[in-house]
Amino acid sequence: MESIETLTTEEAKILAKKLKIKKLEYNVQEQSQKKFLAFVRNVWPEFKEGTHHKIIAKKFEDIASGKLKRLIVNMPPRHTKSEFASFLFPAWFVGQNPKAKIMQTTHTGELAIRFGRKVRNLMDTQEYKKIFKTQLQPDSMAAGRWETLQGGEYFAAGTGGAVTGRGADLLIIDDPHSEQDALSDTALDSAYEWYTSGPRQRLQPGGAIVIVMTRWSVKDLTGKLMKKQGELKADQWDVVEFPAILPSNKPVWPGFWKLDELESVKASLSAAKWNAQWQQAPVSQEGSIIKREWWNYWEEDDMPELHHIIQSYDTAFSKKETADYSAITTWGVFYPKPNNVPHLILIDAKRGRWDFPELKKNCIQRI
Repeated sequence: MESIETLTTEEAKILAKKLKIKKLEYNVQEQSQKKFLAFVRNVWPEFKEGTHHKIIAKKFEDIASGKLKRLIVNMPPRHTKSEFASFLFPAWFVGQNPKAKIMQTTHTGELAIRFGRKVRNLMDTQEYKKIFKTQLQPDSMAAGRWETLQGGEYFAAGTGGAVTGRGADLLIIDDPHSEQDALSDTALDSAYEWYTSGPRQRLQPGGAIVIVMTRWSVKDLTGKLMKKQGELKADQWDVVEFPAILPSNKPVWPGFWKLDELESVKASLSAAKWNAQWQQAPVSQEGSIIKREWWNYWEEDDMPELHHIIQSYDTAFSKKETADYSAITTWGVFYPKPNNVPHLILIDAKRGRWDFPELKKNCIQRI
């Protein structure tokens, strides 16, 4: 083998170029192992990145590192929900944790198995093998049930499907409800009962749960879990919500969705469906006296002339972490011209867990 000193100038340039390429490949490999979005860019070159993807990626990294154990992500259709949660995340997670047991569920068994096939096929590509050393067990490669050489397992199931006898270090639930479920309280209740009697009981000690879904109703799985967490020692969830159109009136994913396209979707749906599925803000169908579409943002720099100021309290009287929040809101009543119809404006809002003396003090401070 020739030494560096014996290389010609041209040969030295070629060698330097090869070394640079090797270094770049190593950096890409290292980043893809540690950072979820780097992995996504590597295996999906056509991916169009949005700000919401960065937020999700950080949460997924916290799940993989053990910093976070319970995550709910609510986001609208066609915003890379399932590609991230059911395809790319389990592939990246098992790359980092080749001995992990992963349970992947969605609203139908057929769809869950399809995602299992995509994960398995990705792991068998050269691009993946350049990043991770996790390998598939050759004699255990069914689309919805496969194992790794290192002892990891993957199991796919639909909502309502049997999961008895399976364990999970990572439970992923992707859109547990179908369109038909949203029309039936019974179906929504059944999905929750299935979750509590099946997947939730399959979780290994120290295991993590990731739920990624579009909102359908205040009674959907997100709604029920959020209500449940007020009980003593119930699972406490980190909830991230992405409305299709942000309060700034800009799309949450402007690189893919244009505002006029989203407004066209909005015009084709009822207010209830748009608010739930696209804005992640469902409202109860019973007794909706104040309609969500009545609410607007005050765009002026100055406060309107107020005729009355009202304060409202929703109290719990406890500082315990498991207690419900107390809420204090301050409202102003004004009469905008020319019709002089009374309007309300929210001036101030605060929530917290306080015992009675602290609650009283906070109320007085906000008068």
